[in-house]
This record gives sequence, C-alpha cells and structure tokens, in this order.
Amino acid sequence: MTLNTRLVMIMLTLLVIAVFTLFFLNQYSQNEMVQEIQESSTMVTKALQMSIEDLTSEYEPDRGRLTEYMKEAKVKGVREINIFSNEGEIIDSSNPAKIGKKREIKKLEKGLKVSPGTKTDAGSSRAYDLVVPVIVGDEQLGYVQINLLLDNIRTIQHENFVNRVVATSLVFLLGISITIFLAKRYTAPINNLADGVRRVADGDLSVTFPVTTGDEIGELATNFNEMVEKLREREILEKRLYEAEHLSRVGQLASGIAHEIRNPLNYISLAIDHLKSEFTAACPDKTERVVPIADKIKEEVRRANYMVVNFMNFGRPLKLRIAEISYAELIEKALPLLQEKLTEQRVTVRTDIPPDLPPMRADGEMLRNCIFNFVTNAAQAMPDGGTVTLGATHDREQKRFLLTFSDEGCGIREEDLAKVFQPWYTTREAGIGLGLAITERIVREHGGEIRVASSAGKGTTFTVLLPGGEKPGSGTRDRGPGKD
Repeated sequence: MTLNTRLVMIMLTLLVIAVFTLFFLNQYSQNEMVQEIQESSTMVTKALQMSIEDLTSEYEPDRGRLTEYMKEAKVKGVREINIFSNEGEIIDSSNPAKIGKKREIKKLEKGLKVSPGTKTDAGSSRAYDLVVPVIVGDEQLGYVQINLLLDNIRTIQHENFVNRVVATSLVFLLGISITIFLAKRYTAPINNLADGVRRVADGDLSVTFPVTTGDEIGELATNFNEMVEKLREREILEKRLYEAEHLSRVGQLASGIAHEIRNPLNYISLAIDHLKSEFTAACPDKTERVVPIADKIKEEVRRANYMVVNFMNFGRPLKLRIAEISYAELIEKALPLLQEKLTEQRVTVRTDIPPDLPPMRADGEMLRNCIFNFVTNAAQAMPDGGTVTLGATHDREQKRFLLTFSDEGCGIREEDLAKVFQPWYTTREAGIGLGLAITERIVREHGGEIRVASSAGKGTTFTVLLPGGEKPGSGTRDRGPGKD
C-alpha cells in the first residue's frame, strides 16, 4: 500500500468517525427533545382538560385538584395556570391570590409568547405564556393561560451543542495524534535517508538502508541502496583502473631495469664459477673455505635473478601458447628442477594424480611457472620441513580440472587471505610479493580461478580451477599488464 493511499484512508476514516459521531449525537438529541416535548404536551393537554371541566361545570371548581396537578406539572416547567371567563375574570388559578381578578381579554395574546417581566428564580431564562381559547361545539367558554418554562428543551439543546463540540474536539485530537504519529513514523526514515545522503556525499559508501515497506519510502530506500551500490562499483573500477595504470608504469619500469640488471648478474654468476674453478686449482688447500663462500655468492645472485625474472613477467603482457599437455608429465619435468632446494629445506613432495586424468589444454610453460610458485611458497611456509601434496581431479559434469597444492605449514591468518594475491604483498623479509600475483594472473588468463583455504598452524591448500573440454582461448592471446 502506497503512502498516498494510507493517508487518504486515514483521512476518510477520520471523516467517517466524525460524521457517524455527530449523526449519533444528533439522533440522540432529537429523540430526547421529542420525548420532552411529548411530555410537556401531555401536561398542557391535561391542563386544558381541567380548564374545560372547570368552565363547563355547574358547580364551584375544585381548587385542590389544580394544586395537586401543579406539583407534577412544575417538574415539566409549568409555573402557573389561569382559567379566564369570556369577560376576563379568573375563575380558577394555581395561584389562589389571583382568583376573582380580571384582565382585559384584548391584552391576552393568543399562542405562545414571552411572558413580559418574568424570570426564573436563577434569573437565567424567560418564562412563556401559552393562551388557548376553550371552545366546546360552536361556543367559546373562555381562555386558559399557562405560564411555563422551556428550560428542559433549552437544556437538551445546550447539552447537544456541548456534546457535538466535545465529539468534534475528540475527533480533531484523534486526527492530530494520528498526524503526529505518522509524521514521526514517516519523517524518521526520510531524516535517516537525508543523513545517509550526507554521509555518502562525504565519501562513506558503507551506508545501506533496510527496505521494510513497499510504499514510496521503501522505493526511495531501494533506489538509494542501488545508487550507493553503483557508486561502490564505480569506486572499485576507479581503484582497479588506478591500480592497473600504476602496475603498468611499474611493470614498464621494472622491465627496463630488469633487462639492465640481468646482464651484470649473468656476468657475476659466470665470473664466480670461473674464479671458483681457478682458485680451486691454484690453492687446493683453501678449497673448503672458498667454495662455500662462492656458492653463497652464487645463490644470492640466483635469488636476485629470480626477482628480476618475476619483475619482467609481471610487467609484460602474457602470451599464452595453448597446447594439449599431460599434467602428470608436467609435474615430473618440473619437480627435478626444485629437488635440490627442497632437499635442503627437508621438504618432501607427494603427488596424488589419477592415471586416467585426461589431458588439458593450457600453456605448459606458464603452468609450470605456477607449479614452481606454489611449491616454493609451500616450502617456505614449512621452515622445519614437511610434506607438500600435489593433487588433481577432473569434474566431468562441470567440465573443469581441480588442481590442489597442500602444505603442512604455519597457515595464513583469516584477515590475510584476501591479500595473498595482491602484488607486493608478502610475509617474508626477502620476498617481493609477486609470485602468487603472477600465478593468479596466469590462471585467470586461462579462464580459471584460484581458491585458498587455510587454518593457522594447520597448513594451507590452494585449489586451481581450470576449464576442461573447451578451449580457453583461440590460438595466442595477448593481454595487457595487471590483473583483470
């Protein structure tokens, strides 16, 4: 139900309540007034009947009967009854002092008139004289004058007026209360939206509003959430664009520097080998001291060259050479190159690859680079040695390969899981944080994804999902630097 519909229904409800209340009070007042008039008419009729009996009686009027009648009639506002003859003589009266007095018939105004100069005991309302001629057959016998008050009718009218005012005021107060309630209920979310807009304008894109209604407020909240979500997406795209531009510049710079550094490193490596052989031949007795030092120097040169290669791979576009390869054969060719280093670190590599694993279409050189990075990281996560398990399965239903790399190392903290594939992020003092970033980029270029699961102190498992059964690309694909 929309907000407009709710407001219209509330206003119509208040209108119906007001009309029904006033109608009920009016009916009640009319019924009460009719009843009062009927009772007053009954008293007047009885007075007329008594007057006819007195005027037509051959005997002296019964004074006590009129007195008894007045006890009951005063409750209905009858103050005095006078019975006149045609000559104007008062032959009977509820006031015995007036019996026998005369009045001019011409001055008696027929009908209901205000009694001149008369007031009630409280002095708040006027009395009325009702003069009615008494006619029997064709003969007029005299007149009846009834002095009465209409206080009961006036009281009923006044009560009716007061009741209407009170009822109208209550309906009005009810309307004000509902209006205040609705104002607080509907302006509160609007104020929250306004506050949220200010926060978004200040750069806080974490603002969201729960959509609890289907009216205009709910629609406004929905549109606001969609706007904030689009702003978030735009901010993410801007960050990615900035990161891509930054990585592109860094990659170009790294490639240029790497080319300049690799030549001296190769020369230093060759020079160390030459000096070691020459010194060993010239001074055999000092071989045990010199050879370890030369090996350490060469190892440092190798590490520096490895960093330079990573810089070059990260800074240049990837060119995939897709071919049909056997993953088991690729593992067999890659592990011997790492065996010496793994033996020094007391790390054992175990493979769990089914013999019927179908061949996959991928770039063998790039995929071997990924294996190097996974195994190297796993070995570094186990400083006291351990086992690295390489597994592979093929999901025929979803047509994809699942390659797993598990270690028994120290694990990755939960808050760091989202950072492991970011460039330059590393937990090692000597690392540069490009190995996993390059690995993820290679996997993405193949149309796959990497998932990581880790528990602190229990080890880490990387799962590579690569498409199987379909070509990830046609021929060779050139991509720009940076992640997608």
